[in-house]
Amino acid sequence: MRLFQKDISTTGILQNVDPKAWREHRFGLPEARWERLKGRDFWVTGAGTGYGRCIALALAAAGARVFISGRRIEKLRETVDEGVALGIDVRQCIAIPVDIRSEEDLARAARNIQLVTPCLYGLVNSAALPQPGGTVFPLISQSMTAWTDLLTTNVTGSWLPCKAAMPLLSSGEGFRILFLSSFAGWASTPGFGPYNISKSAVNTLGVSLAAECGVRYPEKDVQINVLVPGEARTEMNQGSTESPYAVVSMVLVLLSHPPGGPNGFFFNRDGRHLAFAYTSEYPHPLLAMR
Repeated sequence: MRLFQKDISTTGILQNVDPKAWREHRFGLPEARWERLKGRDFWVTGAGTGYGRCIALALAAAGARVFISGRRIEKLRETVDEGVALGIDVRQCIAIPVDIRSEEDLARAARNIQLVTPCLYGLVNSAALPQPGGTVFPLISQSMTAWTDLLTTNVTGSWLPCKAAMPLLSSGEGFRILFLSSFAGWASTPGFGPYNISKSAVNTLGVSLAAECGVRYPEKDVQINVLVPGEARTEMNQGSTESPYAVVSMVLVLLSHPPGGPNGFFFNRDGRHLAFAYTSEYPHPLLAMR
């Protein structure tokens, strides 16, 4: 299956913008779409660093209430500090420290969120681990401990937050879930086998959950999709010169989509629509107000 079959893209995606100027560019969103995020409640995992931090702060800038999760409370505080520096009202950023690998910890986090709101509009699964070092042939010689840690974080840690959040997500008229994947999920790069496998599993998890929720909640506006964020300067890739805010425009386009939008599709941060396995590209531009 080829990644790009029909060269379908959404135009208007802004990858290289100054986050300090968010009031001017709104990360590429038309005003009506920006307003759709205002007053909504979102939960973002991995919000202490990298893409998760940038996504959480952009949602807060649009007027959403954002529950920011991560294992390290000090990193969540840094997220809030960055929001202050950008002129974002961070009073709506609520830190919920959590280990996404623990069903018990996530249940506690969901209960804490429910004390604030009875309904979540969206969940962004951003937390992940990179391929650990130590061997150039990990599928042959990597330890069981390293394998389990990677797969539990990247795959189970993307499933369990959905499971924990589903009562809150399904209590409204509709909801959005976004999985951050990687082109590694399409790849077979030597030396990165376990990571490739984990991201391929996230791809399948995303579309499988989309199909299941479409059947389970036929009366609701369900939009669950997978986004490839590309490379940027994160804890996984500290040598990159690309800003992690490059992913924000496409994320907000997906999370702000009106009813009847994509469910179970793949996208790239630059606006390209992707295919994976039996899933073809989404056939409509995402910024068309249909």
